[in-house]
Amino acid sequence: MPKLPEGVLNLPKDYNRDSLKQDIVAGLTVIIMLVPQGMAYALLAGLPPVMGLYASTIPLIIYALLGSSRKLAVGPVAMASILIFSGVSLHAEPQSSEYITLVLLLTLMVGVMQFVLGIINAGAFVKFISQNVINGFTSAVAITIGFSQLENFFGIEMPNQSRILPLLTALFQNIPDIHIPTAMIGTVSLLILTGLRRRTKLPLALLVVTLSIVAVFFFRLDQEGVQIVGGVPKGFPGIALPPLDLSAMQVLFPTALTIALIAMMESLSITKTLAGKDSPPLNVNKELRAIGLSNMIGACFSAYAVTGSFSRSAVNHGAGAVSQVAMIITAAGVGLTLFFLTPLFYYLPQTALAAIILSAVAGLINIPSLRYAFRIKPADGVVWVVTFAATLLVGIQWGLLIGVGVSLCILINRISHPHIVEEGWDEISKSYRDVKRFPQAKRVSGKVLLRIDARIHFSNVSYLEKVVETAIKEAEENMDTLHDVVIDMGGVNDIDTAGIEALERLIRKYKSREHINVWFVQLKGPVRDLLLRAGWKERFPDVMSYLPLDEFLKKKQEPNDYMI
Repeated sequence: MPKLPEGVLNLPKDYNRDSLKQDIVAGLTVIIMLVPQGMAYALLAGLPPVMGLYASTIPLIIYALLGSSRKLAVGPVAMASILIFSGVSLHAEPQSSEYITLVLLLTLMVGVMQFVLGIINAGAFVKFISQNVINGFTSAVAITIGFSQLENFFGIEMPNQSRILPLLTALFQNIPDIHIPTAMIGTVSLLILTGLRRRTKLPLALLVVTLSIVAVFFFRLDQEGVQIVGGVPKGFPGIALPPLDLSAMQVLFPTALTIALIAMMESLSITKTLAGKDSPPLNVNKELRAIGLSNMIGACFSAYAVTGSFSRSAVNHGAGAVSQVAMIITAAGVGLTLFFLTPLFYYLPQTALAAIILSAVAGLINIPSLRYAFRIKPADGVVWVVTFAATLLVGIQWGLLIGVGVSLCILINRISHPHIVEEGWDEISKSYRDVKRFPQAKRVSGKVLLRIDARIHFSNVSYLEKVVETAIKEAEENMDTLHDVVIDMGGVNDIDTAGIEALERLIRKYKSREHINVWFVQLKGPVRDLLLRAGWKERFPDVMSYLPLDEFLKKKQEPNDYMI
């Protein structure tokens, strides 16, 4: 095979004809899944189904050429689709020309944001969105997606809403208006998709599409009120940059930022899950740039926002894909579908597409992650629940922001309340242990022994001083005399100027008022360097030691050559 330039398609060094055959098989397998899914997700986004096919061609090729993952399958996904619908439907009627223009502008904005984040190496900031926020958000969005598809699934009127209460109200009010033929097609389609999922390797989505088209065509169900896709344009639309309307961009900015971040989180999660031993190291910022360019260029070809798809990536991986050549095969297949096969989709009922969406998003409701969070750390479970509830009740964009806000508040609270324990001598283990965790550990007469297990900085110094002062006060009440306060700094890796000033206040306060010596032991090198630069060698030469707590207490009566 002719050798491609280094970096293009990220091909393995041993790529050969057999590898190409594997990629062709994987690419063809994904086509079967992507064509019906792409059309369904476009409908979910409030767009003509054909735009899902547009989003499954050019963006795939761009990512294949520039991305760092060999297994990631990009394209339309349910999450981005519902985010687009919830953000843009507030400003224009879905499927209208104005709506499509806004969606293409939004896609361009998403791409620019992702590309810029990749350029400035900001991929690490995505990690500040905790997994519990993502799990709660995704689970709520899956439910919202499900309710949003009931209009097509049952043939009833539903409001353009992303909040659960108006959707529930509309559903109950419109139950008498359910269109029976539409509901029957949708129900049978959903039963096929869910009931046969683990019993056959057949492409169930394609099977549902084929059977439903045949049923509508032969029984003329479109004349009985079953909504169909109708005419699907052939070929590609003209290349055009979406109109850059500044007022529209301001309105769409929150939605664009949400999609950019969530899309990147999904792609990174999928890439890490499917990465094998032979996979190249994941380059977060390269991924941002590749997906960003896919969306920027795709917007000029009437494609809406794409990202990594877990289901299609898993199929791509399972089918033996070796590189992103598989995605180029997939894009070429969708392109051929656009040019030659679109008339076949004329009688495709929208309820079948709704069934495809419902079966795909059911797996996004991640209840096990909620149980796990509450079992390990209840505060993380609270973050999950708050994000979930806020997304359902307040709205999709606000739900994510509220979840991130609560998560950061809990993080700040943890940082500002570092783990500080009082230690005592445990005769059984012959070591100093936490007196609360090990009841057999006894406090040492005349001494308060504390251990700090966190970095000391401006946000936690007041808590640190309070804990030390409380421990000293309790010791003075329970001991005849108190001579020494020894603070084990073995768990402290860093300290800022506010932390150093707080330690100096403790030294001065108890030395001058109470005649109590304050010692800092097991000081690590970086912390010692900071204290020495703060002038402690001259001002407090006898309070610092590099020895562990037990050795320090043994040698404290000896000459102080063990001091710093």
